[in-house]
Amino acid sequence: MLAAESEVQVDNEQVRVTEWRLAPNSATGHHTHGMDYVIVPMVGGEMTIVAPDGERSKAQLAAGKSYFRKAGVQHDVLNETATEIVFLEVELKS
Repeated sequence: MLAAESEVQVDNEQVRVTEWRLAPNSATGHHTHGMDYVIVPMVGGEMTIVAPDGERSKAQLAAGKSYFRKAGVQHDVLNETATEIVFLEVELKS
């Protein structure tokens, strides 16, 4: 798997906004979210989520349809499709 690309767009006392780009056959790498966060998909698509125990699930993304998760989520995010996945991650610091 290739490494996903990320670019921090905003980082202040309240939030960190990162744009993530997952080319086909790329992954974020296993990580733990230290803050509550909102994902804002920029394109539709399907991500593969891999839990710490190796369990795999699919997540459907719809452009502009955001979702929220609490801090503590642990996973790897993979793009096993033929098209690029792009989303914004908004981490809530306060």
